[in-house]
Amino acid sequence: MIQLRPRTAAKYGAAFAAALVVLAGCSSGVSGLRSTSATGASAPAPSPDPLTWSTCGKDLECATIKVPEEYTDPEGAQIPLAVMRHRATDPAQRIGSLIFNPGGPGVAATETLRNLPKTAGTPGAFSPAVLARFDVIAMDPRGVGQSQAVRCLTDQQRADAAGTSFDPAVPGGKPLPRLLADAAAFTDGCAKHQSKKFLASLSTDNVARDIDRVRAALGEKKITYYGLSYGTVVGPMYATLFPHRVRQMVLDAPVDTNQWFGNSLPFQNDVAVASERTLNAWFKTCRAEGAAVCPFGAGDPEAAFDTLIDTLEAKPLKIAPAQEGATPGGELDGAMALETTRALAGDQNTWPLLTSALLAAQKGNGAPLHTLWNSVTVSPFPVPTAMFETHTAVRCADWQTPAGIAAHKAAATKAVAEAKRIGTRAAYSALNCARWPAPNKDRVTKPLTGAGAPPALVVAGRLDPVTPHHWAENMTRTLDSAVLLTREGVGHGSYGINSCVNKAADATLLRGTHPADGTVCKTDTPATTRPLVPARR
Repeated sequence: MIQLRPRTAAKYGAAFAAALVVLAGCSSGVSGLRSTSATGASAPAPSPDPLTWSTCGKDLECATIKVPEEYTDPEGAQIPLAVMRHRATDPAQRIGSLIFNPGGPGVAATETLRNLPKTAGTPGAFSPAVLARFDVIAMDPRGVGQSQAVRCLTDQQRADAAGTSFDPAVPGGKPLPRLLADAAAFTDGCAKHQSKKFLASLSTDNVARDIDRVRAALGEKKITYYGLSYGTVVGPMYATLFPHRVRQMVLDAPVDTNQWFGNSLPFQNDVAVASERTLNAWFKTCRAEGAAVCPFGAGDPEAAFDTLIDTLEAKPLKIAPAQEGATPGGELDGAMALETTRALAGDQNTWPLLTSALLAAQKGNGAPLHTLWNSVTVSPFPVPTAMFETHTAVRCADWQTPAGIAAHKAAATKAVAEAKRIGTRAAYSALNCARWPAPNKDRVTKPLTGAGAPPALVVAGRLDPVTPHHWAENMTRTLDSAVLLTREGVGHGSYGINSCVNKAADATLLRGTHPADGTVCKTDTPATTRPLVPARR
């Protein structure tokens, strides 16, 4: 195993000590939380002005809306939010506005909408029928994207973090004192770059209120909603606070909202176990195909994988820069290979790519895995990217995270025991929220039942690497009225990639009709070596 790049104790000793003080005895804002009323506001905010649109791309219009930083003070400080609209392509048959949240938290909805023509066949890609009959509305949530994105680290700090070696055998990838020091530096940076009042306002209930301000500014009596991943927290929140403003709602790759707003440590453990299951599904498929079809590991891919990770940790592969600077050079170590594998194993359509990259690394060519490492989406575990800063800020505004370090140690031990490969990467991933400097004392804490809203369509993958299927079952039970649709197979998100799901989701969005509760959609048989083509709509 390679060692962490040395840092002297003087460089992080003070931060480590400060973190221990906070984790050992100070409040994280969990105790004494009070539930809000349905709107959480002592007085209604004035009606927003109609949006002023300007062209900002092919078939796209952009606007800015100002919303109260705190809805208990509607006349106080205001936050500008970025809004984008893709006009219905068949305006004569227009139904209304469809607002969507692509998840994260931290994914910019406006950027997602701008890239819509490039995303066909990927989760969340709207069908031509939906694009024809809805104005699709993207709102960057407060603290995300063009809506005053949260900043916690300097460019140099990000660069230092990206260059830090991790040990996949150590929970959290680093010794605990270093993890505590990193958490102290991160949270101190968050408080330095923006006000604590702003950080405390980033909760999902405020995002839902912001959506209703956008609805009012659009002149719509009701909205249609599609949410993916974290977007399935926003949707039920909106339906609970504003049930009579919902026309129809589709919730894809759902989060258990009771878990989301509860203790964050069991939540993170569920995510680690879900990722481990998808990796195990890749191993199982490789074994079943046999060495002639899946040559990695010659019939024992688990042993070959563990050996490869240990080998790369002991002696990382050197990677030369690609021609014309398309891909930076560097080295590929075991932690990077593990993280890349975690991401690619979570989507059965990328399994052939994963197999070829692992085979290449086994033969001494780390370039394919290194290139993939540079491009994979690494949420939900800590990584040195700008998205991680916004991702963390929203989580910490919502979560109940224990302040005591003992709880985090116990959770790390549990994660490693239940997810022996992925658990080490998930361990201690809630430390930032344990010492978050801006506790949200008035967030909504009641169950998100959506009582009074139309039935929601809840779509879940059988083997989802981020949101396990039992979360969808729990969401369906929590919502006052919901229908559960299951897609077989491995992957995060189903609408846009499965013809059966596409048909059901379009029927809900366009006509308000639902499949029978408990309907199951089949998917292609997974394979580790032959390329798979997403099902047609």
